[in-house]
Amino acid sequence: MKAAYITDYHCVTPLGFDVSSNWKALLEGKSGVGLHDIIENQPAFYASMIDTERLNEEFIKNFSGEQKDNHDFTRLEKMFLLSLKPLVERHPVSDDTAFILSTTKGNITLLRKQQALPQGAYLSALAQKIADFFGFESRPVVISNACVSGVMAMAVAKNMIQVGKYKDAFVVAGDEISEFVISGFNSFQAIGTSICKPYDRNRDGINLGEATAAVFITSKPEENEKFSFRISGDSAINDANHISGPSRTGDGLFASIRNAMTEAQVTAEEIDFISAHGTATLYNDEMEAIAFNRMDLQQVPLNSLKAYYGHSLGAAGLLESIISMESARNSTLITSGNFEEQGISQPLHIIRENQRSEIRYILKTASGFGGCNAAVVLEKM
Repeated sequence: MKAAYITDYHCVTPLGFDVSSNWKALLEGKSGVGLHDIIENQPAFYASMIDTERLNEEFIKNFSGEQKDNHDFTRLEKMFLLSLKPLVERHPVSDDTAFILSTTKGNITLLRKQQALPQGAYLSALAQKIADFFGFESRPVVISNACVSGVMAMAVAKNMIQVGKYKDAFVVAGDEISEFVISGFNSFQAIGTSICKPYDRNRDGINLGEATAAVFITSKPEENEKFSFRISGDSAINDANHISGPSRTGDGLFASIRNAMTEAQVTAEEIDFISAHGTATLYNDEMEAIAFNRMDLQQVPLNSLKAYYGHSLGAAGLLESIISMESARNSTLITSGNFEEQGISQPLHIIRENQRSEIRYILKTASGFGGCNAAVVLEKM
């Protein structure tokens, strides 16, 4: 069976419009989270948002020669296009190339004050618009499974390549901040009153964020590639615990991790680093701690990037995987932002300061509404 390798990536976030600027910001401990007025006549929320003026400037600079102008695309579509453009320029698109889009809400802002459902609000239409712009010949695949979407999108690409359906794939993931999303999480009383504190004793909720991220996955890495990470194992399990609350026993995440590690043929002792979901909500962080301990992973260095990026929903799993691969490439573990005192019942090796470390095997996990959980093992080649 063919293997699948990630050999290129790019991202657009509040911390920068490429991977290098994001990495530099993380090394310096910068956070994209701040107070923003999002819902009219309501107090400001802590969230991680991309500056719209800069986004438009970057879009015009990168696409000024294209046949469509700045007004033909929504804000989210511009983010998607900016994430994909460098990868498409470096890797040819053929009829053996898959295009996969991960998002939870897509162009949800198009529904604001609309009487009828706009065509662009359909996720299939959004994916087709991006695919057509870059000339993809295959039918786009949309992955929209709550907050595990980004991790699952990598797994879907890997599995399609393994069975020979495609020889390579472009995966792009993204979501933007909207009144709809903020209102939903606020109705759960799940939004934090400050920059979030994953796994911390004083955590009080989530920060939402926005970003897009893209990776190129291939069955045949070229000799001149700058790097290569094999997607060695993956799994997604739904424990059907609750419409929004995670399992108290971590059953779904535990099974996802076990299956992914079994496929990758790695033991707990071989995992060098865990990029966890870490939303800073009371029950999610506790559930993760239980699942990691059930897999004997409590001694593995672990971080959450939510205090830097907020929770970027459909982008989170892919963006955080990219940063994890940068950690491996630079042999550096990034501190788990805003963590001070452990506030979970099970021990975890939470990274408290940036540190040098050789990283070969990465475990990336994600969990979301409806009981969905996912895990992927990335191997540095």
